[in-house]
Amino acid sequence: MLAKLTSKNQITIPKAIMNGLPPIDYFNVVLRDGTVVLEPVHVDGTTTESIRAKMRRLGLTEDSVADAVRWARDKP
Repeated sequence: MLAKLTSKNQITIPKAIMNGLPPIDYFNVVLRDGTVVLEPVHVDGTTTESIRAKMRRLGLTEDSVADAVRWARDKP
């Protein structure tokens, strides 16, 4: 099947191909001997929203992250 590359380096995977896969949101993309290979990847509990929800439960804010980075950089 043919898939067109857009000006933003995006392609649409044909529906017939996706129908042959289990429900998936992420792919590992590798280049093997000049061929682009997409490998389905199941990401457990690491979506952006799950990370934000965990930060809220822990009482962390964006400022907390900035403080942690500053603390780590100041360590000898």
